[in-house]
Amino acid sequence: MSTYSPSLRIELITTGDQAGTWGTTTNSNLGTLIESAIAGYVSVSITSANQALTALNGAADQSRNQTIALTTTTTAAFNVYAPPAEKTYVIYNASLYTATVYNSTVLGNTTAAGAGVAIPAGKTMTVWSDGTNFALQNTHFVGTVVGNVTGNVTGDLTGTATNATNINISATASTDSTTSVVLVGTQATGNQPPFIDSGLNYNANTNTLSADGFAVGGGAFTTNNWTIVQSGSSLAFRFNGTTVFSISSAGAIVAANNVTGFGTP
Repeated sequence: MSTYSPSLRIELITTGDQAGTWGTTTNSNLGTLIESAIAGYVSVSITSANQALTALNGAADQSRNQTIALTTTTTAAFNVYAPPAEKTYVIYNASLYTATVYNSTVLGNTTAAGAGVAIPAGKTMTVWSDGTNFALQNTHFVGTVVGNVTGNVTGDLTGTATNATNINISATASTDSTTSVVLVGTQATGNQPPFIDSGLNYNANTNTLSADGFAVGGGAFTTNNWTIVQSGSSLAFRFNGTTVFSISSAGAIVAANNVTGFGTP
């Protein structure tokens, strides 16, 4: 009597069985089941908030495929359950909602055996399972990334941002006094001064770095009302666009109003 392999559910013929017909089973194993596990693709429509991928012994199913596209009619985020078996998947979430993939506790049910991986709407991710927990296939990247990148970086991030409208960097308190953000490129000519802050926003179109009410960029330091900028060989202090104070390169000071010494600001 045949048994089935634990991960891919391939039919294992008992010695001496299927005389004269074993070729059909072998062809199905090799030409359909193993081939789909290596190179197969299937599109699956999710019709409920929790849905298990089909998993059949010795026959074509959804969960054996290498690549799976997910669509949905749920109009909300949904969960997908793969068999409790070791496997790697490429999953394209073709829906407008977040899809989370889990291993089921037993074949075909919708109870999560362990951790899952959330796949944002419209994104493709490679995930792997140890039979209980799903995890990202890659957590270290070397090379060029094309497209939007969202997530956390632990360690150094070095590279070139091309056609980036906004580079948003958030940093928590650091015990490393050398922590800095260095911007280099055609939009940011030369190295920009290092900054340590709880929230930085860099706009490559205007070459402006801003945080908590001030901005640095285009040769100026700007707050809500004040701007400090070089004007010719002088340093100009402007309030709402009007220069009210300047210092020349020779040290001469010019004020638009009275200058008080030893007073209270």
